[in-house]
Amino acid sequence: MGPLWGLPSIPREFLQVKDVLQLRGCDHKSGQSGREGSHCFKESSMLQTLGEWLWWDRLWLPGNLTWSALEDSEGRIYAKASHLYAAVPCAFCLLLVRYLFERYLATPLANVWGIRDQIRLTAEPNPILENYFCSQARLPSQADVRSLCKKTSWPERRIQVWFRRRRNQDRPGLQKRFCEASWRCVFYFFAFVGGVLALYDKPWLYNLKEVWEGFPKQSLLPSQYWYYLLETGFYLSLLFRLSFDVKRKDFKEQVIHHIATMTLLVFSWISNYIRIGTLVMAIHDSADILLEGAKVLNYAKWHQTANGIFMVFTVLFMVTRLVIFPFWLIHCTWVYPLERFSPFFGYYFFNFMLMLLQILHLYWAVLILRMVYKFIFSKLEGDDRSDEEEEDSDSLKETNHKSHMNGSGARGRANGH
Repeated sequence: MGPLWGLPSIPREFLQVKDVLQLRGCDHKSGQSGREGSHCFKESSMLQTLGEWLWWDRLWLPGNLTWSALEDSEGRIYAKASHLYAAVPCAFCLLLVRYLFERYLATPLANVWGIRDQIRLTAEPNPILENYFCSQARLPSQADVRSLCKKTSWPERRIQVWFRRRRNQDRPGLQKRFCEASWRCVFYFFAFVGGVLALYDKPWLYNLKEVWEGFPKQSLLPSQYWYYLLETGFYLSLLFRLSFDVKRKDFKEQVIHHIATMTLLVFSWISNYIRIGTLVMAIHDSADILLEGAKVLNYAKWHQTANGIFMVFTVLFMVTRLVIFPFWLIHCTWVYPLERFSPFFGYYFFNFMLMLLQILHLYWAVLILRMVYKFIFSKLEGDDRSDEEEEDSDSLKETNHKSHMNGSGARGRANGH
């Protein structure tokens, strides 16, 4: 980084083509000849061409600026791609902190609040049904149920119960949902506080035109470095945990969101869009605190408090994601830069990724408004995104009776907003 943070200086230069070839055993000076030498020469040329195109100045920087203009000099430190290497160990550190938090804080708290996983009956072993469940569908059609009846010699009702129990086996327990929501709530809280501390005294928080003052030759501040490192490490840790965390109905949208967020973080760092990047992170964290907090309280059956927080979250989400984000921040990245330089690839790419995030915001806004409508005019039973646990009764009449008796009780409400 440089002397400002007490870390060793990391140059901007990336791994040279020669170094890559030596690692792959293609050193021309070692006497290689014939086909191997020709192959290495072609590989060298391809890698060099690809590297030159990928880091071509005209793609990422405005005007006649080159990467050499962003080299550290005269006490000014600029963001470098190599700084992002620290996000990988940061992600693993956050995974360790999360494990310790969930094991020694969230789980005991769940026990104190009486948050318990429901007792689930295990689906009896049946290779034919298991193969169908894993390779074809988790919820068979009526025609497939009849076909499976013939293959297994089981009655139709027994097969339906088997699939219901098998689906429940794959659903995360209530304690796992509580621990995950608790961890995210705590992280977003501290991340938002860190963002406020990093931004409260900066002129571009109050005047968005200051975001582009002197761009891209804007010195990197220690608060910006640590804020970016923390957020990048966190979203990287979420990508590492995708296959283990609670999967909701908007799982694909969540994957797109995490990838788009990581892309924006990396690109904005390399191209020195750091000022606008910190603003985008701060407005996202502000609403996410309330969302995860409402989930935590709902799992603990503090329903009235959770519903109140959810309504506040809805208002804050609509203001930050559907007003401030598009009409302030995207306007800032779309209009103000053109007052200083001509558009270039990086300008279009950054705005495209912001628009992709905005499309996701609109999708989630529809889900949230649907939940608000149910909350006001009917009964809100859990999260529209949640994969709710099914009743495990062999009797359809008994299932309907329980559903009627429970209404929006603990089972339905426990899935959280």
